[in-house]
Parts: sequence; C-alpha cells; structure tokens
Amino acid sequence: MLSWEYPPRVVGGIARHVEDLSKALVKQGVDVDVITCGHSNACEEEDDEGVRVFRVPFHNPSPPDFLTWVMQMNLNLMERGIERAAMGADLVHAHDWIVAYAGKALKHAFNIPLVGTIHATEYGRNWGLHNDLQRYISNVEWWLGFESWRVICCSEHMRRELSWIFQLPGDKLRQIPNGVDPTRFQVPEGEDLVAFRSRWAAPDEQMIFFIGRLVHEKGVHVLLDAFCKVLAYRDKVKLVVAGKGPADAYLKEYAGNLGIYNRVYFAGFVDDPTRNKLYKCADVACVPSLYEPFGITALEAMASGTPVVVSDVGGLGEVVRHGVTGMKCYPGNPSSLADNILTLLADKRLCDEIRANATHDVLTKFNWDIIAESTSRVYDEVLKAYRASPWAVTRPRWIFQAQEAVPHEYSREYSRYFAHNSG
Repeated sequence: MLSWEYPPRVVGGIARHVEDLSKALVKQGVDVDVITCGHSNACEEEDDEGVRVFRVPFHNPSPPDFLTWVMQMNLNLMERGIERAAMGADLVHAHDWIVAYAGKALKHAFNIPLVGTIHATEYGRNWGLHNDLQRYISNVEWWLGFESWRVICCSEHMRRELSWIFQLPGDKLRQIPNGVDPTRFQVPEGEDLVAFRSRWAAPDEQMIFFIGRLVHEKGVHVLLDAFCKVLAYRDKVKLVVAGKGPADAYLKEYAGNLGIYNRVYFAGFVDDPTRNKLYKCADVACVPSLYEPFGITALEAMASGTPVVVSDVGGLGEVVRHGVTGMKCYPGNPSSLADNILTLLADKRLCDEIRANATHDVLTKFNWDIIAESTSRVYDEVLKAYRASPWAVTRPRWIFQAQEAVPHEYSREYSRYFAHNSG
C-alpha cells in the first residue's frame, strides 16, 4: 500500500484512512506493507499492529517546487517498493494521485495489478481547473484511474464525479465508505472536563466546535457569518475553530471585521487528546464544507457523541441523515447553517436522539471491519481477473530469482507462479 502520509505524519484524512484500513485488513488475514514518507518522530521500519510500515527518508536535494518534491518522493517510494515487491506482492494499492508514479512503476515492473483509491479530485476542490498546476494534477488523477484495475471511491457523490470528470467506466469503480474507530475518540476516565472546558468557554456559554484545515473549501467563512446570526438569538455562545491552513490570517481578520473576534477561539493545531476533549465539551460540531467527497470529521463528531450540523454537499449528505443522525444545511448558506445550529442548541431532547442514532450508524455502517471486508473483496475480484489474464504468466524472471533467495517471505500468489515457472 502506497500513501504519502501515515501517522505520525498527518496532513489530511488519508493518513488515518490508510492506518485504520491497513490494520483492519490485517485482521481479515491480508498481508499488508505500507510504504510512506519518512518522519523525524517515527522509526523507518516498524510493525504497527501487524502492518509492516516502511517510512522512506528524504535525502534528496532540496526541491525547488511542489511537483519536484512529488517526483523525488515517488522515486524514494519506488526504491523501497521494488525491494518489498521482489519479496512477494500480489497487488499494489495506491492512495491518491500523489503516489501514482510509484504505483504505476511497481505495477509494470512486476506485472501485478494496481488498485487506486481517489479520495478527492482537483477539479472538485477548485470548482474547475484554472491553471497549469491544477490541470496537471487532474491529468495524473485520470492517469491513476486509467492504470488501476479497480478504482475505489468513498461515496456515491465521488462515484458520479469520477465517472463524469474522467469518464471512468462504471464496472471499474467500487464505492466503499470511509470509516471511523470510536475508540480513538474516547476521553480517559477521571479527566476533569469541567476544568478543561473553562479554558475555551465560560461556564454559562454553549460551545460550537469546528476542526479541519483552514482553506476556502472547508467553509469556515460561512460558519463565521452564521455565528453572527447565532449570537443575535443566543448571546451566551462561543465558537472554537481548531486547525491550520493558508486561510488562517484571513479568517481572523474576517472575524474581526464582523465584530465577533472576541467570541471566536482560534485554537490552531490541536493534538488528538485535545481534539477528543473538545468534541466531548462541545454542544454542537459543525462541518460547513463547500466541497467534501466524504466528510470524515462528521463521522468523528458522531463517534464522539457530539450532535453535528453539516452542509448537504458531496459525501456529507450521504453520511448524515437530517434530523436523525445530525442536521443538514444548504451549502454556502449562513442563514441555513445558523438555523440548524440554533435548533440543536435549543433542543436537548433532539440532541439526545441524534447521539443515539449516530452511534448506531457509526457501529453498523462505518465500521472498519466491514469496510476492510469490502476492500478485501475488491482485492479478490482483481486477483481473479489477473489470474485469468496474460500478465499472470509473463512475470519477469528476476522476480522469481529474488524470491528464491528469500523463500521464507513468499506470498501465496508468488509461490504459485514460481512453482509453475521453476522448470
């Protein structure tokens, strides 16, 4: 499995997705190697609950721009990927365009199938393609889809988007939702939440919580507009905004211009224990995104037992059932967002019902064991098609010679073809 981020390197949602999926696949009996970028606070090689993680150090010359960095990273991933694949690999699973080069190279070097997961598209993030960099990234996303035997996406919205933007055929796409591990969002017993909450809001204030990257598509500016209306109806409310991003300075200035800066706590980056306590202390969590292929933060709020208001956009509209597991507002509409927040702040009974229903959905629909089982079925489907293809009998001879040197690390698939070709 290839991913440019894996804990403790966490940039977006891919890191947690790959970590939880890999561990759940190991429980299903799948042998998983994860090859990812190095990190100063983690070992280059480790066993993470059965997942073999290989963090590739970055010793290249300092790249002049982002795309050069991506190419250098892919070359580093390929070096370790070739070493691991030569010891036995049935397929390669690449997560998003940023590792597409390494995924394609391993696919063709070893004549093994490639599975791609596309978590979002450049076209969707930017509401079109407006410059050469965006067009290039979109082309690489198409390339990953073309090279993959199957493409996994996280929602019906993403399935439609991939089909429309890249013209991917329906029989190549497989829709498998993201998941959440509720145990990651528990607060240790004995934690003094009253004292913790007092750092963020006064005892008589209700708390609204947002966490995510501070970029335009996350809609924090819409939330600030909505918060003005919330304060007009309920003056004892505090908004906590956790996260970092290029829009940080703009949002602080915008809150000042709206006259609500003293009612908004810009927390910056928060670690997982702090995040969990903020969820527990919040009366309402908000996900006001303008574009969201899935919306993992909505699941996190649901897993934490915090009533959530989300924009009815992309995958968010599929995760949350309005009035049942959360509330949905019109995307980009501050008044609609404020009305739903006010509804939850004023109705404790509705909040209790939403908590119970959301917990049920988290355990039955967005469970990683169920998701891993679906992913494993995609792997089986791909391998079945692969075994019936000419690729299965045209593997490079040097692969089998490498396997012969380390027979204890054969995979079942490689062993079968080595035995077939050993004469």
